[in-house]
Amino acid sequence: MTKRDASPHWDRGMQQRLVHGEAAALGELYDRFSSLVHGLAHQVLGDERAADHVTREVFVHVWEHPEAYDPRQGPLRAWLAALARRFALRRLHGGGTAAAPGAQGSPDPVALGVRRASAAARADRIVHSMPVPLRAALELAYFQRRDYRQTAADLGIPEDEARRRLCLGLQLLSAAHDTNAFDAPPGYGGAA
Repeated sequence: MTKRDASPHWDRGMQQRLVHGEAAALGELYDRFSSLVHGLAHQVLGDERAADHVTREVFVHVWEHPEAYDPRQGPLRAWLAALARRFALRRLHGGGTAAAPGAQGSPDPVALGVRRASAAARADRIVHSMPVPLRAALELAYFQRRDYRQTAADLGIPEDEARRRLCLGLQLLSAAHDTNAFDAPPGYGGAA
């Protein structure tokens, strides 16, 4: 951890950038703290794939609710760690995704339809809440079949930034299929 990671000034600045919908801020936050979040989730769950889901859930929550972080209550790093722990414990105690009711291992068609519609609504909400630069990169890649190099050229941005935007957008969208992704935990403290 660098000195600026622990700076309350840096934390407030990062929160303000997120509140303003700056995709690069989320990318920077993810680059800096995803290993912490993933490591804590893995420690609680003991499962790599479940830790991946929790990591996505945490950063989706941060993206959608940056105002939930209060710099006066502690460092951003501590808030992210608390979110990771809370999401992981919720997943652990809830058993992950609940099994659909229905015949012996066969999912109920009505429940499946509800889950699909819910995932589609979440994906739509995620796409519409994305800042224009992030959404533009995804639209070029998806609708015009551009790779990250072509996307970078079309948008006039560096290739690393195009790759980050595409990766972040896909990670946010992948959370739409996880039924627990939007069960937002409260701020600090409290029972999990």
